[in-house]
Amino acid sequence: GPKVTYVPPPPPDDEQAIFTRYQTGINFHKYDESTVEVSGLDPPAPLLDIENANLSQTLNMNITRAGYSKLTPVQKYSIPIILAGRDLMACAQTGSGKTAAFLLPLVAHMMRDGVTASSFKEQQEPECIIVAPTRELINQIFLEARKFVYGTCIRPVVIYGGTQTGHSIRQIIQGCNILCATPGRLLDIIKREKIALHNVKYLVLDEADRMLDMGFGMDMKQLISFPSMPPKDKRQTLMFSATFPEEVQRLAGEFLKTDYLFVVVGHVGGACSDVQQSILQVPQYSRRDKLIEILQSIGHERTMVFVDRKKKADYMAAFLCQENIPATSIHGDREQREREIALQDFRSGKCPVLVATSVAARGLDIEKVQHVINFDLPSTIEDYVHRIGRTGRCGNTGKAVSFFDSNSDGHLAQSLVKVLSD
Repeated sequence: GPKVTYVPPPPPDDEQAIFTRYQTGINFHKYDESTVEVSGLDPPAPLLDIENANLSQTLNMNITRAGYSKLTPVQKYSIPIILAGRDLMACAQTGSGKTAAFLLPLVAHMMRDGVTASSFKEQQEPECIIVAPTRELINQIFLEARKFVYGTCIRPVVIYGGTQTGHSIRQIIQGCNILCATPGRLLDIIKREKIALHNVKYLVLDEADRMLDMGFGMDMKQLISFPSMPPKDKRQTLMFSATFPEEVQRLAGEFLKTDYLFVVVGHVGGACSDVQQSILQVPQYSRRDKLIEILQSIGHERTMVFVDRKKKADYMAAFLCQENIPATSIHGDREQREREIALQDFRSGKCPVLVATSVAARGLDIEKVQHVINFDLPSTIEDYVHRIGRTGRCGNTGKAVSFFDSNSDGHLAQSLVKVLSD
């Protein structure tokens, strides 16, 4: 394709912008009622509150600034496991605080052990690599990392596809301790010898089931088989997701030490309990009318509409605009600049409807998304759980409506019944 010249604008770096956060919802306290199972040998005791973690004063101040006053179950169990140096696979419902569950203890480790990023060295040696499947998600993780490292010498950097490679390289050579990356750009930068792997102490796979399946499995195998990448017994590997199909749990063993711990909050692959799920039997030919009817009844509340194909996302967004419903679209074929503008328009409320493919199904944390509509159901139940989890985050409540046609969606019926009855 044509040479990519896009350089994303730098995120604002004043203290207020770095520590922006959104409000927890009325059900935030209910997370404590979740059952938690830890399997594996000799797990450390859960952390009851952040004060008991013996973190440094700087980190405690950043935690307070970021608004983390009360730990969620995945944080209570994961933080002491990671602080103890153990490998971890953790499964918890969407929107329940997994990102902070791995960032906090990693930053604590790095502050304790010291870091060695010298600015403007042609080849950087990051201590931590975090990989996630989409550009929007990895950028979100990077913005979260900035909060915890504020006022320290730890430098996080984010790199992803769709942007000028030279820009990624310039970001890295200014110093890099925590590298947040999408798989393709990460492998490219390693091959260009802009980062060396021998110093990697922590490897994090976010949305781990997606990182190990058909999509990125080969990339991840390539990553851990670079000669300079420390073997699994010489690094700490962490995997987080809201879904972990059994075959992925088996694959994960290749990456983790044999004594890894598996934390499950609720039950594996369960949908977020704060989302009210409705399934409507709507044949294909009636779906557009039904969508208009629902969106008109919703008014200006923020809504994500998921479709199965990239072209359909653009077509539906244009169609909704013609019907006087301001909408925009996000999918893998849109240029990165367009993807960022679409998200910005959605976040700001300029376009209260975002039509998306599964590229936006995982991890995205956008405030006040009240509704998710599955115009087309996804091919797997895991994608369904992630999609509806764009609402009902952080103890807020949300609604998800899915159009079901037994001809095209029959394969999901059994799994849907299980998720709904759970």
